[in-house]
Amino acid sequence: MAATYGDGDPDLEPELQALHDRAVAAGQEGYLDPQLGLFVMTRLGLARRGSCCGVGCRHCPYPAEQQRAAGRATCRPDNREL
Repeated sequence: MAATYGDGDPDLEPELQALHDRAVAAGQEGYLDPQLGLFVMTRLGLARRGSCCGVGCRHCPYPAEQQRAAGRATCRPDNREL
């Protein structure tokens, strides 16, 4: 996968990043966030969708231009999700 904008978010708690990394390594499309009790899509699962949905997914693998074109209002200057 070429784009890795959802990798290594410095604002993401290490426990959640580790859950994401393990899920990606296992080829899984997502993981259960133990704090929220919600299923969170991995960058792998989101990339398999084929395009950005604009919702603001935690591990969005798409560059800021594609996120904005899909309707996401805010992105980090370094093309990473907020």
